[in-house]
Amino acid sequence: MPIVTGTDTAKTRRDLTVAGQKVSYYSIPAATEAGLGDFSRLPAALKVVLENMLRYEDGGFTVSVDDIKAFADWAQNGGKSDREIAYRPARVLMQDFTGVPAVVDLAAMRDGIKALGGDAQKINPLNPVDLVIDHSVMVDEFGNPRAFQRNVDLEYARNMERYQFLKWGQGAFNNFRVVPPGTGICHQVNLEYLAQTVWTDTDQTGATVAYPDTLVGTDSHTTMVNGLAVLGWGVGGIEAEAAMLGQPISMLIPEVVGFKVTGALREGVTATDLVLKVVKMLRDHKVVGKFVEFYGPGLDNMPLADRATIANMAPEYGATCGFFPVDAETLRYLRQTGRDEDRIALVEAYAKENGFWRDENYDPIYTSTLQLDLGDVVPAISGPKRPQDHVALDEAAQTFGEYIDGIRVAPSAPAGQKSEMTEEGGAPAPAHIPGGNRKRGLTCTLNGETFQLCDGSVVIAAITSCTNTSNPYVLMAAGLVAKKAHELGLTRKPWVKTSLAPGSQVVAEYLEAAGLQQHLDALGFNLVGFGCTTCIGNSGPLEPEISKAINDHDLVAVSVLSGNRNFEGRISPDVRANYLASPPLVVAYAIAGDMNIDITREPLGKSRDGQDVYLKDIWPSSAEIAELVDTIVTREMFIEKYADVFKGDERWQGVEVTDSETYDWPPESTYIQNPPYFQGMSREPGVISDISGARVLAVLGDMITTDHISPAGSFKPTTPAGKYLTERQVAPKDFNSYGSRRGNHEVMMRGTFANIRIRNEMLDGVEGGYTKGPDGQETSIYDAAMEYQAQGVPLIVVGGVEYGAGSSRDWAAKGTNLLGVKAVIAESFERIHRSNLVGMGVVPFEFTGGDNRKTLGLTGAEVISITGLAGDFKPLSLVPAVIRYADGSEKTVQLKARVDTEVEIEYLKNGGVLHYVLRNLAKG
Repeated sequence: MPIVTGTDTAKTRRDLTVAGQKVSYYSIPAATEAGLGDFSRLPAALKVVLENMLRYEDGGFTVSVDDIKAFADWAQNGGKSDREIAYRPARVLMQDFTGVPAVVDLAAMRDGIKALGGDAQKINPLNPVDLVIDHSVMVDEFGNPRAFQRNVDLEYARNMERYQFLKWGQGAFNNFRVVPPGTGICHQVNLEYLAQTVWTDTDQTGATVAYPDTLVGTDSHTTMVNGLAVLGWGVGGIEAEAAMLGQPISMLIPEVVGFKVTGALREGVTATDLVLKVVKMLRDHKVVGKFVEFYGPGLDNMPLADRATIANMAPEYGATCGFFPVDAETLRYLRQTGRDEDRIALVEAYAKENGFWRDENYDPIYTSTLQLDLGDVVPAISGPKRPQDHVALDEAAQTFGEYIDGIRVAPSAPAGQKSEMTEEGGAPAPAHIPGGNRKRGLTCTLNGETFQLCDGSVVIAAITSCTNTSNPYVLMAAGLVAKKAHELGLTRKPWVKTSLAPGSQVVAEYLEAAGLQQHLDALGFNLVGFGCTTCIGNSGPLEPEISKAINDHDLVAVSVLSGNRNFEGRISPDVRANYLASPPLVVAYAIAGDMNIDITREPLGKSRDGQDVYLKDIWPSSAEIAELVDTIVTREMFIEKYADVFKGDERWQGVEVTDSETYDWPPESTYIQNPPYFQGMSREPGVISDISGARVLAVLGDMITTDHISPAGSFKPTTPAGKYLTERQVAPKDFNSYGSRRGNHEVMMRGTFANIRIRNEMLDGVEGGYTKGPDGQETSIYDAAMEYQAQGVPLIVVGGVEYGAGSSRDWAAKGTNLLGVKAVIAESFERIHRSNLVGMGVVPFEFTGGDNRKTLGLTGAEVISITGLAGDFKPLSLVPAVIRYADGSEKTVQLKARVDTEVEIEYLKNGGVLHYVLRNLAKG
């Protein structure tokens, strides 16, 4: 995007000479000198946004001097502001699950603009866009040397249509690059290669301008790069598409929570333990929609890999981002990962000149603060179904037992009393002991070996996800645990599906160079692919015998993964309890094979000579780990592995595509279909209408995640999506996953609200995507929605607190829209999903005055009408809703419209953000 600045801030432009090259930049100190306000004590994260305002002020980009002055007011008003600003990130990052539907939308917009008489070439990214294919590989094969090649073969066989489409997009659109499959996870590729911390571009005069590297991404964990002082966060694909087409991101100047870090981690404590503690603290502090900035002397003891781990999980603690300012560690990491020396010099000089540098005198103003002594962090895991469910490792077995008690005790039984269960062998534990209600001793035979499964059997142990595989300290620790265990004669339990899926090829290189991969292989942690795998639900099927035993006996099986998400139904349809853990603990649990074992006190197994082996016997020291990282992980590894990052292997190079301006939609494709959003669209926007006579499609509880709303994993032939594919002669073995089918709206709308663990309170004790249809009978949510649409009846979804938590998947909003839902009423919304709903023309409302679905007695049988939307509808308006109950009585309540800005009002008038952009581009 060309850089244009107005006369008021032109005086803030300064020149800087670094490594013999002169660059211009927009100076925050100069803005203070120009009388625009005192910005000296703004947090670095907020200074990045302020610089964005300086660079685009009055250049035809809707930024005013008053917007800039509002940042000084923010500092004077205790770190708060209600000022709406227009922010423009420098670039966009995508992965293939969210990237494919985004490119589908762009292709459809080219068709749409031509239908409106416009130029198809106007649908082109103005900002650089990088799409990394990382979400498609599944763990079909594992635990053997052929696993990697077999999984790659299956990935291409399943996804060739999608890859052809993406390769077409790479040729058809400007500023759009694709990182081929098998390279790594988008956030790790971004951290290790794409990100620059300070970006450069040319302005309208041809001069080079330096400015902070910023981005938005179509994945919620885009925040990982904030560990490198790059401001970025996740948005839905629809918002990212608008950003790449030149539409600013409308936002309020955010609150910034300061998180002070002191001390150093104790021996045996990992970065994963730290981040799980941080997630718990910040969830409790309530940071949804806020920036979090980390500061304090403890950062001097925190390597950048650990910072990236913490920044990665900002969605789990609910913040927009978790930011780390530029300091000496930033420069060290840039150098280690092969960045150009001139760029590193520019980062240092720019950060110091423009007030982004953290040293011992760094002392900003924050909206609020909290503090953590790193010495207080203990080994931990999180689970069984939320990242914020922090459990100290020495309490994990007992806590799991209490979880089992909560499941197994019959609702009518007194507390602690065991419900009736069928067991095969082994006396049950006493009912008063946590876990006394677990099923145990269920015999299973696999590959000629007979063993017993129980509630708590660990059936998946996965080293996965950018969160941890970007961190050489915890990866080396995992390798060392495997080495010590292997040398003592330990191995994984036969029922555990093990996998290693690094976030980049560099990881595989240094594990091999350190001599650790052979030991990981010996325990079944063979390389299965470079991608997200288990973390996003691509764990692949369990062995049929194990799956049958789990489901026939209703066992609560367990997964342990080094990921960032453990929501219900996400990891595997056979697994009900999911725990996040550090990579070395993943190895330990694979050896133990049972969540009921207290691995801090009980033996993991026996050595070759029959001696008990405990966790402490195989746990490496911090010195061992640091020595390996310092000697093995080199700058040259990163330079070599990223030399041809966009080239891909022979398979990718052999993917053939046609060269065309618009896409020739294959009518028989079950992966890529032309979506209906822009078909028959008029040149002029409409109006926002009141909602009259709406029926309730679902009444949902608290913490309904985007995984519940739009699952990404596998699905069965009996589901609406399965039936759709079966009718088109697609065999169940070729269904792939919801995530891979996001380019086909027909599959995705059938999968909306179809998570196997979602609970619609309109039905009693039913799990899955079901509701009551117009006739009052139980049916699938999709079928009910289609019946209501045929009758012309608008729909409403009711939820609890933190509605839409989790991934940034835009299909959670797109599917909601296509089902005919006009509004979602909840107690509170997570940031990205609220924005996505507005972007798709669905109005989010919040209950007020203490009202919620329970106090109002909502059963789903009500008819709801919402007025106050037509006419002079303003952001954050209070509007009346009339609820007519099944008995004919009525009640009027006030709802708060979570349409936060004037720009979002315009989006709703247009039917969505992309319609708004398309109409403006068509007008020229």
